[in-house]
Amino acid sequence: MIRIEVILPKNEVMAVSEGLKKINVGGLTVSKKRGRGKNPGPEIHASKGTEIFIPQFSDKYVLEVIVDESMEQDAIKIIKENATIGKIFVYPVLRAVDIKSGAEGQKAI
Repeated sequence: MIRIEVILPKNEVMAVSEGLKKINVGGLTVSKKRGRGKNPGPEIHASKGTEIFIPQFSDKYVLEVIVDESMEQDAIKIIKENATIGKIFVYPVLRAVDIKSGAEGQKAI
């Protein structure tokens, strides 16, 4: 199993979620965070346009999904098709356990 983490600077969460549903990816966790990348955030005009403020951090959306290794390429392809900018990170998952049923591995996700 692998964990795919996607950082999106724009809210394209629904498009990515709907795309992943089409390949039967069930669970998806979404968090709204603040952060910065290589490029500065958009300028904010304050005081009736007389002052310009560039924020240190901007809003980001972080999507996390656990899939079987056989679905990795399909999931990444769907994410790339439904998001315009952002980053994708892939991590190995050593073990997954469903607390209620006690199921492990693929059955737990």
